[in-house]
Amino acid sequence: MKIGRRNIGPEHPVYVVAELSANHNQDFDHAVRIIEAAKEAGADAVKLQTYTPDTITIASDREEFLVSGGTLWDGRNLHDLYAEAFTPWEWQPKLKQVAEDLGMDCFSSAFDSTAVDFLEEMGVPAHKVASFELVDIPLIQKMARTGKPLIMSTGMATLDEIEEALQTARGAGATQIALLKCTSAYPAPAEDMNLRTIPEMARRFGVPVGLSDHTMGIAAPLAAVALGACVLEKHLTLSRSTPGPDSAFSLEPHEFKAMVDAVRIAEKALGEVHFGLSAKEQASRRFRRSLFVVEDVKKGEIFTAANVRSIRPAHGLHTRHLPEVLGRSAAQEIKRGTPLSWELVVRS
Repeated sequence: MKIGRRNIGPEHPVYVVAELSANHNQDFDHAVRIIEAAKEAGADAVKLQTYTPDTITIASDREEFLVSGGTLWDGRNLHDLYAEAFTPWEWQPKLKQVAEDLGMDCFSSAFDSTAVDFLEEMGVPAHKVASFELVDIPLIQKMARTGKPLIMSTGMATLDEIEEALQTARGAGATQIALLKCTSAYPAPAEDMNLRTIPEMARRFGVPVGLSDHTMGIAAPLAAVALGACVLEKHLTLSRSTPGPDSAFSLEPHEFKAMVDAVRIAEKALGEVHFGLSAKEQASRRFRRSLFVVEDVKKGEIFTAANVRSIRPAHGLHTRHLPEVLGRSAAQEIKRGTPLSWELVVRS
């Protein structure tokens, strides 16, 4: 798939997305600073979230609308939580322009059909389906009908739910789709990540697969890249000490940069399937082991394990010839430290 000028897939550099989420704390200038930090940290794109409290839920004090289950937000009313977390829509075209002026893509997770329409008016280069919305079939159809590339997170999703979402998107016209492995816990424990699912998703579904990561630190993203992740999405905050709904499981700018730098090194290290010498190994080859005379030997003296050994460097006979050499006699006087050659061995 392709977003903006970036090709995304196994043969291309990992596409790194900085998630703004609620870390702006309802301060436009703060949001701009996060986008600037994303650029400095090496992100390829910035992702927003497009909803209002009333497009994502309703105001209700019923028990069903209270957060529970051991999350960071237990006891909060959903409507109140989203009122604190949402990104004002009037900011979003301006934030997109800031990101584009810095050379990054900017797109968003839409949470209802009006958000899709709004983002289409903004001219976003792609659409994102959040994990919790993967079961919203009409919303997926709406996004897919735009013809834009579609990234879908799969937190909590069963195999059947992922297949249904893909079939829905393709049936509505989506031709460029990526899936993100995701664990919808905040923060997500490392032991719940199951990153070995990434290559299986790529094999089973035939689309680029990445990681939407909510773990602390950068180990999981690096492991995901080693397993074939083509996209990385990670929350970015200027400081975790700044209170906010998502701050506690977000990376600070220096951490995000460390992640991107490590990913770029990992990409180089992964390379391709290759056996034999690399260009940089040529100079090291001469320090391999070979057969050397390690004690002074007189002409006619028998070669034994005491006077011929396999040692570094590689100037002598190959070590495979040691059994052939032992028990034979020296063709001439040999000084200690001489690489053994057949000319020095009586072979009759």
